[in-house]
Amino acid sequence: MKKLTRMTLAFTTTLMLTLPLAGCGSSDAPAASSDGSASPAAPTDSVQTEQGTTSESTQAAESAPDDAGAETSGSDLDYVKGKGTLVVGITDFEPMDYKDENGEWIGFDADMAKAFAECLGVSVDFVVIDWDNKILELDGKTIDCVWNGMTLTPEVTGSMECSAAYCNNAQVIVVPSAQADDFQEKSDLSQYNFAVEAGSAGEQQAISLELPHTPVKAQSDALMEVAAGTSDAAIIDSLMAAAMVGEGTGYADLTYTIGLNDEEYGVGFRKGSDLAASLNDFFAASYQDGSMLEIAERYGVQAALVEQ
Repeated sequence: MKKLTRMTLAFTTTLMLTLPLAGCGSSDAPAASSDGSASPAAPTDSVQTEQGTTSESTQAAESAPDDAGAETSGSDLDYVKGKGTLVVGITDFEPMDYKDENGEWIGFDADMAKAFAECLGVSVDFVVIDWDNKILELDGKTIDCVWNGMTLTPEVTGSMECSAAYCNNAQVIVVPSAQADDFQEKSDLSQYNFAVEAGSAGEQQAISLELPHTPVKAQSDALMEVAAGTSDAAIIDSLMAAAMVGEGTGYADLTYTIGLNDEEYGVGFRKGSDLAASLNDFFAASYQDGSMLEIAERYGVQAALVEQ
């Protein structure tokens, strides 16, 4: 197989989203049509605040039921609005979720999560989780969703209520640049040991290909294993590889070679959660109005976007 084409990543220290995003899945949100586009939203009254204009959805959130009432109703949307915070489970995963020099979580997923929370009229809280325990974190309500470049595997879709796919991805091999020629065919891989994130799509590829592998806590740890020489190679997401290895990165002596599969990213909620449908409405509206593309271009992932 030929070496994957490197994606050019454009990073920014922008902390706040600059575009208003529509489609929160409330009665005011535009519904997705059969061709994937969104119908225009009905006009709403608004009130002026020191921050600018606050929509009716924000006003509704302020008068939402308390946590206990929301839990009784069985609606995750009411539950999140009632407590006033969307808790997002993440790992450190550039260019999707990572911290800037001021300690602010940014990235394509982080910025989209901020915009979705704003659309719901709530704040957002990012919580670093053990990726292997993401389903337990959801079911235990320590987080409300997993929004971190999560591959839509059968295990994920069987255990979570998932959004529509929003990004294409692949699992790729990361190696020292000097050894890249040794990692060009799947048939050559069985003699090497691979670092993989526990519970990840990369680990699933290692298992399915019967490759010797060492599970680590995060994909960033897998890169450190290769850089330190404690693993021969790593299997990580192509979007992360494009952002994290090669010239101009912190891992200038590493590169990535072959892709092992094709896959898609989605956001996971508790099984049966109505937040998934709300997010799908939001995705459709933000794709149509161009705001999703603008955020994607901010982090260089525009080529991976899935049409909504």
